[in-house]
Amino acid sequence: MEMVSCYGQDMRERKRHVQVELPLVPKRRGGKRKGAGRPPKGFRSSERHKMRARFDRLTAVHVTLRLIAGYGTLRRRDTYLALRKATRAVLGRSDFRIVHLSPERDHIHMIVEAETNGALARGVQAFEISAAQHLNRAIGRRTGKQRRGSVFADRYHARILRSPTQVRNAINYVLNNWRRHGEDEGWDIEIRSWDVDYLSSAPSFTGWKELADRPLRYEVPPDLRLCVTPPQSWLLSVGWQKAGPISMYAVPGPRR
Repeated sequence: MEMVSCYGQDMRERKRHVQVELPLVPKRRGGKRKGAGRPPKGFRSSERHKMRARFDRLTAVHVTLRLIAGYGTLRRRDTYLALRKATRAVLGRSDFRIVHLSPERDHIHMIVEAETNGALARGVQAFEISAAQHLNRAIGRRTGKQRRGSVFADRYHARILRSPTQVRNAINYVLNNWRRHGEDEGWDIEIRSWDVDYLSSAPSFTGWKELADRPLRYEVPPDLRLCVTPPQSWLLSVGWQKAGPISMYAVPGPRR
């Protein structure tokens, strides 16, 4: 007798499913292959990804840019000239300006002014892009091998300066940072004879304590000088002096 289901369909014998064995495939995690494992330390951010402080008026900021691991030192003439070209790239901006700049072996310190936090981000990005291009070209000419790719870590450190004391200490830290790293006591006899760091914007700074009685400042040929801009904010132009003078022979913190 034909059997009919309650849904009006033929009752058929249920299929029996048989499990099919699949061939074992090696897992593609880690191992000795290109791109495997954790990214190299030099390509990881040196700054935690957190919300940056927001501001909407002219503000002084201490910015630190770190190079990727193994890039080489910035304390050379060709890299200095490359950074000079990068400072020219942001020279015409009205909402962002570099006031002080000091390149060290594996990082750059800058004191900048920005109208807003957005202007700060755009200005730093423009400088980083230009600096990376010119630095790669300079190293390519020196080594004879074309270099491309990243130069800076993907996050920069930014510290807002809100008081005369903070600004005074930041200027001292940036312009005298070469002494903290022992560059003034290095093997180069010429550098050891310098009063200020000629690989930074220190020669353009007119606020040195030692120049109080003589208005003459250290002269650098215009075609070699870093293209920094005189400050417009009260803190960076006048206010910092309320916290005391800055000596060109000061060592900001313990030597490293």
